[in-house]
Amino acid sequence: MPEHTPDGRYIVVNGRRWRATDPEIPDDVRDRLQKHLMAARRVQDRARTQTAKVALGERGEPWWEQTSEQRRERWESGLAELDQPTG
Repeated sequence: MPEHTPDGRYIVVNGRRWRATDPEIPDDVRDRLQKHLMAARRVQDRARTQTAKVALGERGEPWWEQTSEQRRERWESGLAELDQPTG
């Protein structure tokens, strides 16, 4: 497991900070979003990668600046979009 900064907002990999996944996302939802992210990366689908990263809280408005309701809406709408069939 990567090291986190003391505030929990970032992970540190090889000395570089990356925004951490929103810790409020339920485990089952996080797992589904991460599967979508890995699938999008495998086929180099930048739009779906972006959608998954935003839903996970790793891009876009920082999750620690959002209300719980905004955070839930972010991951629910991202998951709904990613669950749609492609192509």
